[in-house]
Amino acid sequence: MELHVRYEGDDDPEKCTARKLARFGLVELHRSARATPPGIVLDPHAERALSPADAAPNQAGEREWSPDVHDRLVALDCSWETAEAEAFRLSGPHRALPFLVAGNPVSYGTPFRLNTAEAFAGALVILGHREQAEELLSKFRWGHTFLELNEEPLRRYAGATDSTEVVAIQAEYLDRGE
Repeated sequence: MELHVRYEGDDDPEKCTARKLARFGLVELHRSARATPPGIVLDPHAERALSPADAAPNQAGEREWSPDVHDRLVALDCSWETAEAEAFRLSGPHRALPFLVAGNPVSYGTPFRLNTAEAFAGALVILGHREQAEELLSKFRWGHTFLELNEEPLRRYAGATDSTEVVAIQAEYLDRGE
């Protein structure tokens, strides 16, 4: 799956996971929304949750967007302080990641506060690309921690049929206070 990042450049460059992934040739950075190709946009403000259905054609064999859009993930790399809805004006279907906890040292254990590498990895696992997720996370000392902390929810989300089912699974974790 292609990985693209709308790169704001407002985080500490030493801690920026998107820049590190770009140095390894695993993601492509874009300096403007216009230069960023359309894809499934990982957007915490989206109304629909990401699900395995986003990677597959619908029951009629059609896709909501062109096939290449469904083979491409797009993330916004910016400071959490500037991550407002307007910043996510990117082309493609917008999807929110369900409940996952950060495994990185800056936000360890914090729900929904993933860095770019973790967001991509979570999305890749949900969409059926676990090996690619593991490759991304192998570039970070803490990468395995993210997968370990989220093993059960990621397995369950990846087995869901659609966004509604992902949200129902997420509700179980939120209701338990996990």
